[in-house]
Amino acid sequence: MKNPRHNIIFEGAELSGKSYLMSQVFNYLEPKYNSGGQIMDGCHWFNCDVGIFGTKFGEITLEKYLDLMEAINDTNVMVEKFHLTEAVYQKLYGKKDFDFSIFEKRLKKIKAKIILVTFSEDSELIERRLEDRLKLYPHYNRIAQKPEKYIEQQKVYLELIKKSKLNYLIVDASTLPNPPLVTKILKFLKEK
Repeated sequence: MKNPRHNIIFEGAELSGKSYLMSQVFNYLEPKYNSGGQIMDGCHWFNCDVGIFGTKFGEITLEKYLDLMEAINDTNVMVEKFHLTEAVYQKLYGKKDFDFSIFEKRLKKIKAKIILVTFSEDSELIERRLEDRLKLYPHYNRIAQKPEKYIEQQKVYLELIKKSKLNYLIVDASTLPNPPLVTKILKFLKEK
C-alpha cells in the first residue's frame, strides 16, 4: 500500500487534548503504514515543545525539526506543537510578534496540515484537566496557571491560525474520548 505521506502538526493551548488525539491518530496511521518489521515506522511522533518554544532557542528548534521532517520523506510524521506555538509564546511571554511565514513556505512544500485542538471556555473543564495533568506530571505545577490563562492562550492560537497558509482543521476536544472527532480528523487527512 502506497503511503500518502502525511505531515500533521497538532497545535493548541496547553490542556486542550492534543496528546490524546495524537495517540488516536497514531494508533490508526502507524499500523496501517508499518513496513512489517520490528520497528514502529508507519508514523513518527515528535513532541517539539520541551521548554524551548518562547526562548532564544525556539527558532533554531523549528529549523532543525523542519529539516528532519523534510528528510523523512517516505513516512508519516506528526508534530506536537510547532510554529504557531512559538508565535503564541513569543506574543504572550516575550511581547513580540513572531513571523512564521518562512516556516510555512517550507511546510507548504511538504504538504503539512494543522489540526488546531480547542476546548470550550469552561473553567471547570480546564481545572479538571489541570488536576489530571498534575497527577501524571507533578513537575507541571511549576508552570500551572489559572484557567483564564489557558483560555487566553487559546484565543491567540485562534487569532494566528487565520494567518496560516496551510490547510487546517479546528476541532473542539472538550469531550474526550471522542471517536467521532478522531474520524473527523482522519477524514480531513483523507484517510476515511
